[in-house]
Amino acid sequence: MIRDVTIMDAAKIAAIYNYYVHNSIITLEEAPVSTEEMEALIRRANTQFPWIVFEEEGQLLGYAYASPWNSRSGYKQTVETTVYLANNATKNGIGSHLYDTLITRLRKLEYQVIIGGISLPNDASVLFHEKFGFKKVAHFNAVGYKHRTWVDVGYWELQLNNHSKLK
Repeated sequence: MIRDVTIMDAAKIAAIYNYYVHNSIITLEEAPVSTEEMEALIRRANTQFPWIVFEEEGQLLGYAYASPWNSRSGYKQTVETTVYLANNATKNGIGSHLYDTLITRLRKLEYQVIIGGISLPNDASVLFHEKFGFKKVAHFNAVGYKHRTWVDVGYWELQLNNHSKLK
């Protein structure tokens, strides 16, 4: 079931995220995130932007949220989205269910553009974003460094609403 995040989810979300911190280049974060840091992130992001989790039989299997893409006021209708799944919960539709719900909420809130940043190579994430209509708009070579390797980062965008609408 998908539901809104609560502060009580912070430890489980940190555990999901920290798996990727330790074992991949999916995030360029190099140090594990504490429960307290995740609580602060939830408090900050959840006041203005949707943050949802997927829970099944008491287990948190994934989360997705939106955050500001850029702090300058002219970008207030553009968000960046994040989705992470528990390592044992991939390839079963949970990520798609979370992202579809998140995108629907952002559309109803009349955001204009969603940005997805992807550390590359990551064919699964590229296909995932493109399945939802995201288009690649940028590719930065060797801008990240993790696990003794240089990492490219690409950006995908999804246009949500009519350009003539303003908040």
